[in-house]
Amino acid sequence: MSFFDMIQSFDTSVLEFIQNTFKCSFLDPIMAFFSYMGEMGLFWIAVGIVFIIFKKTRSMGVMMLVAMAIGFLIGEIGIKNLINRPRPFMVNIDYSTRPSELNPGSGLNIAIPSGSSFPSGHSCSSLAAATVMLIKDKRFGIPALVIALLIVFSRLYNYVHYPSDVLCGMLLGVICAVVVVLVFKKTGLDNRLSPQKVKEG
Repeated sequence: MSFFDMIQSFDTSVLEFIQNTFKCSFLDPIMAFFSYMGEMGLFWIAVGIVFIIFKKTRSMGVMMLVAMAIGFLIGEIGIKNLINRPRPFMVNIDYSTRPSELNPGSGLNIAIPSGSSFPSGHSCSSLAAATVMLIKDKRFGIPALVIALLIVFSRLYNYVHYPSDVLCGMLLGVICAVVVVLVFKKTGLDNRLSPQKVKEG
């Protein structure tokens, strides 16, 4: 068995475990909501724009959008087109069946997504945004991280990504966020966008 076969086997086993352990009618709409919440990073983009409006959080908002943009270029435009991995429901489900008639046990709980599977764009954008917030202000970062992880899990629950897709997407998002924060601090852009008050005395 090759290395890639081992990854595929591991990925499939984890997805089956999630389907057999967590899949239920109660969680279906909740997990669909979190998947749609992370669609195209629109939720995080909206949060970033709101932060930009206020001077105190402006640098955080700009860094979020820059980190997400870099992650999108590397992950969605670059790696996805290079790897072109089929999504799990295309491999493990009879794709000739109309989406509305799919077996509920299959896990396909949302509209059929476009594009390939590796890496997960939802995971990349969510972790890029949440990591910037976590570094800048834990009051925003901790709730953001919880939401980000729920979005990530929803992609597995809804059977549209493999575990390795979301793990690599998360890693890419975190790296983009850390690099952007470091660059902004080194160049002084952070302080220029959101000047810090100097304490007297």
